[in-house]
Amino acid sequence: MEKCSKVLREYMLHWCVLLCLSVAFCTAAYGQTGPWQAIEGTVLDENGEALPGASVYISNASGQRWGVASDLNGKFRIQVPEKIWASEKLHFVITYIGYDTDNRVLSKKQTNYRIQLKLSQRALDEVVVTGYQVIDRRKVTSAVTSVKAEDILVPGMTSIDQALEGRIPDLMLLKNSGEAGATARLRVRGTSTLVGNREPLWVLDGFVLQDPVDVSTEELNDPDYINYIGNAISGINPQDIERVDVLKDASATALYGTRASNGVIVITTKKGRVGPPQIRYSNQTKITIRPRYTDRAVNLMNSQERVKFGQDLIKLHYAFPSNMPMVGYEGAYYRYQSGLTTYDDFLQEVQRDETVNTDWFDLLTRDALTHSHTLSISGGTDATRYYASIGYTRENGNIISEYVNRYTATMNLMTNITKQLKANVRLNGNVMKKNHLPNEISALDYAYNTTRALPAYNPDGSLYFYKDKAYDIGRGKQNEKYNYNILNEINNSSNEYDGTTLMASLDLTYDLKSIVDLTAAASYTRSSTLQSTWFGEKSNYVAILKNGEFNDRPITGDTGKSELPYGGLLNTSNTIAESFTGRLQANFHYMLKTENFNHLFTSTMGYEVSMSRTDGISDQTRGYYKDRGMKYVTMDAKTLESFPLYEEWLAQGHRTMTAGKTNQLSGYLTLAYDFNNYVTLSASGRFDASNKFGSRSNEKFLPVWSLSTRVNLKDIFGKKWNFLNDWSIRASYGKTGNMLDGETPNLLIRQGMMDAFYGENVSTVYHFPNPNLRWEQTSQTNLGMDMVTFDGRLTLSGDLWIKYTSDAFSSVNVSPVNGVTSYQMNSGDIKNWGYSLTLSGYPIRTKDWKLYLSANASWVSNTVRTNTSETYQLQDYLNGTALIPDRPVGTFYSYKFLGLNPNTGVPMFDDYEDRIHLLSGKSLSEVVPLVMIETGNREPKLTGSFYTTLSWKQLSMNMNFTYSIGSKMRLFPLYKKIVSGVSAIDNVRKEFMDRWMRPGDELNANIPALLSPGDPMYKRYVSHWSASKGSYNNVPNFASSVWDMYDNSDLRVVPGDYLRLSSLTVYYNLQARQLQHTPLKSLRLGLSTGDMFVIASRKLKGQDPSQANNEKAVLSIRPSYTFSLDVSF
Repeated sequence: MEKCSKVLREYMLHWCVLLCLSVAFCTAAYGQTGPWQAIEGTVLDENGEALPGASVYISNASGQRWGVASDLNGKFRIQVPEKIWASEKLHFVITYIGYDTDNRVLSKKQTNYRIQLKLSQRALDEVVVTGYQVIDRRKVTSAVTSVKAEDILVPGMTSIDQALEGRIPDLMLLKNSGEAGATARLRVRGTSTLVGNREPLWVLDGFVLQDPVDVSTEELNDPDYINYIGNAISGINPQDIERVDVLKDASATALYGTRASNGVIVITTKKGRVGPPQIRYSNQTKITIRPRYTDRAVNLMNSQERVKFGQDLIKLHYAFPSNMPMVGYEGAYYRYQSGLTTYDDFLQEVQRDETVNTDWFDLLTRDALTHSHTLSISGGTDATRYYASIGYTRENGNIISEYVNRYTATMNLMTNITKQLKANVRLNGNVMKKNHLPNEISALDYAYNTTRALPAYNPDGSLYFYKDKAYDIGRGKQNEKYNYNILNEINNSSNEYDGTTLMASLDLTYDLKSIVDLTAAASYTRSSTLQSTWFGEKSNYVAILKNGEFNDRPITGDTGKSELPYGGLLNTSNTIAESFTGRLQANFHYMLKTENFNHLFTSTMGYEVSMSRTDGISDQTRGYYKDRGMKYVTMDAKTLESFPLYEEWLAQGHRTMTAGKTNQLSGYLTLAYDFNNYVTLSASGRFDASNKFGSRSNEKFLPVWSLSTRVNLKDIFGKKWNFLNDWSIRASYGKTGNMLDGETPNLLIRQGMMDAFYGENVSTVYHFPNPNLRWEQTSQTNLGMDMVTFDGRLTLSGDLWIKYTSDAFSSVNVSPVNGVTSYQMNSGDIKNWGYSLTLSGYPIRTKDWKLYLSANASWVSNTVRTNTSETYQLQDYLNGTALIPDRPVGTFYSYKFLGLNPNTGVPMFDDYEDRIHLLSGKSLSEVVPLVMIETGNREPKLTGSFYTTLSWKQLSMNMNFTYSIGSKMRLFPLYKKIVSGVSAIDNVRKEFMDRWMRPGDELNANIPALLSPGDPMYKRYVSHWSASKGSYNNVPNFASSVWDMYDNSDLRVVPGDYLRLSSLTVYYNLQARQLQHTPLKSLRLGLSTGDMFVIASRKLKGQDPSQANNEKAVLSIRPSYTFSLDVSF
């Protein structure tokens, strides 16, 4: 950081010197005197309306330039030295944001002009949309990346956030699952908070979007959490999106106040265009390839290998787990030895097990079909323009029974009520229906870890059931087993999501046609979501609670242990959320023209009020019959008494109701000054006052502010450099803040219900007062440069930034005597710094051929400085969720592997067993650095992409490569499933064939031996000493077993670096002459492949870099093929 600070100081010094020189140069340049020739005129739009602020200049061949900006009536007057006017050829150039440049040779016979500019098709590239303002890109002082949706969307993408991967510098997209509807985590310029929400803010057409369901920050920040619910933008059809602007530095995000520390992503939807009605239809059909046993990452034994493995274990007198399912060779052998089957039956079972070779991936996954359809209409007149669309997307997941259905509708109407009053009405609605497996069922994990020597079906085609207790539920049923088949479990369970969202907004703009225009805007959003988890009466889950099979009569009395005698269970959660935002805004723009200089003053000022309400109700119910009219079982009192555990469960009450409300008043102001298009200075600020900040007014108010500037070096120093179109530098500094929800300086009491024993109402402490909690403040410094050369053939952009968060929130442990175990305090700091570079251009640009190349790279590094006394669990250090002082967020630790014991084949580690006294009395946070080593970070340091487009006439091809460098990840665990013994139900990875088996193998092998639970040495290693005698020596438990230590050792940590072909797309556009005898106006066909291959470390052994989950196997990012059709009428 010291080195970075030194570089930053040098940048600031150079910038200050350059700014002073530029102002001096400008003043000197305009100090000329002598006879002049005046050229006058008016700049108008296509409708004859005046265009104030248009850039008008005259230049000669030597690069000299004389220019002004048009006034409020579109008029201009330029004076050129009379000598140059008479003797040289001069060019007349008029530019205005959103319009085509008018470039003409100046006629010596004409000195007064009436110029009408045409709307530019490149208008999106010339502006930046912040949600509150639309700013000329040439005057932007902030770090903002803008992209058109059509440039980044690839056929097959169902959400706009998928298109941002690798295309936005400083934005990191972290995927941890390839399942349908799984939402990636987004990070803009590192991590700004320790315990708060780290996701960026989404804005749609100027209004902040809320997530459909309030997912906890702990889950959102967990790198292993798979978000099936989606984010705020997941309900928006990407085909309705016009552009995306990502605001990154404090200058860009300050207008959004306390919510914008993590960056802002502004989405602008499509609008109507002047012209006759145009109907468009878009279709995308995608096939996503399922996993197969032939994949490199699926290095598992087939049924014959697994039977041979079981035979070897039995020959070694291996002691199997006592309560394991009796399947496969081990089950057949057990039945034969127990006299339950004959020798011939035994041989027949073994032969079946060797040849069954069940393809669990084929049974539990599928090649998934996704198709989406969008029908839109747009058009209008000069007075009224409209755009409307409806859309449908069906995304089937690779895992059977999983899907996402989305229905969307949008309408955008813009109309001129009068010449000065304009209105914009927007409606957006969506319905989303999803189904995933309940969290208790993992089909992919089952496919990875279940023996292929187990049949799924009987010879007659019926399901094959075996006895197992597949869930850790039920009272007093630890040794009971019930019929289980994974397909039956999937057919009798669901985890559904049903959400509906409606958004309506209105903008009214009154143009005073002088220096001010006024805007009144309002937005209303209402969403309703229903989440339900169901287990049917035929499932193993319900059988455990029932303590009997589906067709069994439930056993009454205490001995029956029946917690659910009839039916299944249904858990539901219904949430209704409403939000309203109202805004009054004034935009000021004034051009002050002097004899030698033009001074442009602009300002935006506004007030905003927002209100949100949420109401939720959650229910846990039992006795539900989904297939029998969705009814519940009924019992009389006497029957209910026969099932005491069920009666006890019913008496506890399982309905929870929640309600929340937030009111917020905000004010914001921006000021900008532009000196003759040479130097732009900008300042912005905002304040937020909200009920969620408690009652102490001195801590409610935290002003958010920024200062920024842009210097046009092209016009100052590079007028004679004709190859240079634009060369500017930017600098900004600002502060934003954050406050946790639910924190208050007051003691909050939760009112309870009547206590039956005392006969009185009871209340409990809901939240202890936290009067000393201060705002979490983030300051950010940014230096940037933009350069465009050779008429846009080569573009270079770069930013260097530092972001520092002080008074960071962290959780501090307190004595349970206080009634709580943790407390939020300001006890940390976070330092983030990084840079980004973008290089793009057209090496080839002719009439028929175009080659566009683009590359970007973003580096981010952070350090946590926290004084928190929070006690993390062992797993937090192993999976990277613990916050380590002076280390980056995501740092994880591993045990140092020292090799295999030459006598036993057991892995060896330096676990201080011979020096226990050195660990005595230390906390886990102090012990971990002694017994483990830091093995890396789960988040990459360097990310980016390489993008290219090659087009020839009507044919074009796009390729996008994304890369990630600097992360580390663990290989799939080898011993997790077999620490307590190799179960007959478990499949085994083929690596075990190369395990240690006899002395000397340790010289070439690093796979530990398999110790039988009956081996005298087993008890020594199955439980680590810190879990037993460590408690007698005041040493925290820092390991569970040597095999768990092996799975979490540095030997199993590999680089997560990769280069992925994210997309390859070929388009063919039919020309108008080819469609002249059809009703079609345009037709485009496309073929696309996604995630076709990834280049990664060989040490991954085929494991995909996205499969970094430490708990269970997850679906990797799967390859896909998409056909697309876009047609207009």
